[in-house]
Formats: sequence, C-alpha cells, structure tokens
Amino acid sequence: MLDPLGQSQVIPYLKELSKSGWRFTLLSYERAQAYTDEGQRRCRELANELKRFGIDWHYLRYHRRPSLPATAYDVIAGIRYASRLLTDTKVQLVHARSYIPAVIALGLKRRFGLKMIFDVRGLMAEEYIDVGHWREGSMAVRITKHFEQRALRAADGIVVLTQRIWPIISEWEGLKGRTVPHEVIPCCADLQKFKFSSEQRQGLRRKLDIDDRFVFVYSGSIDGWYLTEKMADFFAVLLRQRPDALLLWLTQSNEARLRDLMRERGIGDHDYRIVASQPADVPGYLSASDAGLSFIKPCFSKLASSPTKYAEYLGCGLPLVINAGVGDSDALVTEHGAGVLVHEFNEGEYAKAVDHLMTESSELPDHRRQRMRLIAEKLFDLQVVGLPAYARLYEQVLGT
Repeated sequence: MLDPLGQSQVIPYLKELSKSGWRFTLLSYERAQAYTDEGQRRCRELANELKRFGIDWHYLRYHRRPSLPATAYDVIAGIRYASRLLTDTKVQLVHARSYIPAVIALGLKRRFGLKMIFDVRGLMAEEYIDVGHWREGSMAVRITKHFEQRALRAADGIVVLTQRIWPIISEWEGLKGRTVPHEVIPCCADLQKFKFSSEQRQGLRRKLDIDDRFVFVYSGSIDGWYLTEKMADFFAVLLRQRPDALLLWLTQSNEARLRDLMRERGIGDHDYRIVASQPADVPGYLSASDAGLSFIKPCFSKLASSPTKYAEYLGCGLPLVINAGVGDSDALVTEHGAGVLVHEFNEGEYAKAVDHLMTESSELPDHRRQRMRLIAEKLFDLQVVGLPAYARLYEQVLGT
C-alpha cells in the first residue's frame, strides 16, 4: 500500500466504498522499505488514516527471491494470517486482487465457506512469457495456469480491466459454460485530484523555463513494458516537424538512461526536461503539458491492461498519443476521439501521427482540454465508473 499503485488503485476505492457502508479488512504485502524507520512511520500514518474510514489494515513482508519458493512462503503466510483475522471478524467476502491473493482466497474459501471475487487485473503467466521472464510450458507457467483455472472455477464474481479481454477469458477453463457475475472496470483516477489547473500550469512552466512551447509528457516508469526508445524516436520525428516541441519525462527512473537516449537522437538539453516528481505533484505537471505520450509493448497479455496514465492524462485535459494493441486503447481513440493512435513503430507512422495531432492542436486549447476531460469523466472517473461497478458486484455476489 506504500507503492504508487496501492496509493492510486486500492486505497481511494476502499475509502470511498467505506463511505457507502462497506467495511474492509485489508491484508497487503509490503516491500523491505516499509520496515525501515521511515517506512514504519509511513505505515503508522497510513494505518491511522485508514482507521478513520473503518478500514482495518494488516501487512506482511513481501519476499521476492528465489521466485517460486518465496511466493509459496508468502501464500502460506497469507493463508495463516488471514485465517487468524477471520476468527475475529465477520467477513462475508474475500476480494482477491490478482493471482497470488486469489490463491490465498482459495484456501480461505475452502476453509471458511466465504464468497470470493477474483479481480484478475493482468494475465500473470502470459505477462511473464511476453516480457521474457518465463518460457512457454515451464513449471512456473504450468503452476500459474493451474491455480488460475482453480480460481476462475471457484470465483463467485470476476473483475477484468478491459472489454477486449472479457470475451476471451470467459471461454477459458473454469469460466466456460458458467454464468458468473462480472464487471469490466478500467483503472480509474480520482478526477478531483487529476484536473487541469491554470495556476499550476503557469507556475510550473515558468519553473521549467518552458515558455509557450508545445509540451509532450510521459509520466511513469521507463523500460520493461514501456517502450522508452520508441517514445524517444517519436519525439525526434516530432521535433523535426515542430521545433518548438519539448518532451517532459516525469519519472523517478534512470535519468542517465534518458539522457543517453536523447543524446543518441541528437535531441539537445533545451528540448527536454526530466523531473523526479512525487505522486502528489503529478497533476500539476500534467496541467503544464499539452499532450500525453505512452507507448507500451503490444502483445496478447496487454489486451488485459488498462494503463492508469490514460485516465490521469485525460483527467488533466491532455489528448493521448498511444499505440494500438493495448487493452481498449484502440476504441479509446477511434470511438471516443481521445487523441492519436500509432499502429506501427516507424518514422512514417510517427510523422502521420504528428500531422494528425498538430491538426487537432489547432483546436482552441480550452475546448480541447474540456473535451478530453469529458472523456475521462465518462470512462475513467473513480466516483462515476469504478465505485458503482464494485458496489454492484459486491451486491450481486452477496445477494443483497
């Protein structure tokens, strides 16, 4: 819960659902930094904050290596710890967020007869294969698919992130032939925080010495699933067509790596900025920008992905420049007009995308921001989209 994902995609949901009368006992795994003096201080503050919402938070140490033994240890520890919690609380439903929690939920369901929601998130085995960590048919893949099938078969409710993956996963063993309550819930954003601020825009553009340049922003970690080199290539093409453009890297990742990529493409220091911002500062930097950039490796597993940055960019009024083949990204652009879609990673496609975007950029900035904001409110608003969907599913599963 100390990670950015926990802060943006778990805690806000639980707080808001608790306001509607739902009560939660939250069990998470925390990394080693949570056990430092500073980490323990943050844990105490967060526990007190959650307690004000009636959320009882418990956490265990996360073990990473060696991979399979560490995961097995964490699962056993989770089942034992959660079993002790369940003897003291009147829990009716276990909401398992992703695969390892689903294995723990299977043990709890069998022992205590609880209802279970499998919140699939990403496709674990396929993701590890696509990123090159696991081999097709390896022991890790076979174990993961075995427990995936068991979790799908046992689940009383299912959550997936995208419309594109549900018809596929609904035909998998464990779900095929079953009628099970489900919801498609993309990664939403708290649009009360992610919104355009003219004051922050002006102040941060002065601070960054941007003046009136057209600013592209990339927010988040680099490399891995994120095609950092392709994004640098795109900006190099953009800069030839629009010399007043500037790229803002909003990341706490490897600054030296980014500087090398810029230098290799002949992009001078005056044409980009790197800012290691804190999560609370991100909406301001997005407000200071004019378009949001995100290229993600297109592969089968990514059909199940809903990048949080899409919601955050749109909430702050930024049109997207994104690639096809990731979750519902194609429909986001083609059906909802949320920006520009790149189909191939080559200069011709980049140039076409730049032309399209620059044509759109002639639209009055305030009008464009308002239009992007409306898309965010329709598709990614935590209050309007995410919370009602979870509440509906809880009610269906519990029969209330």
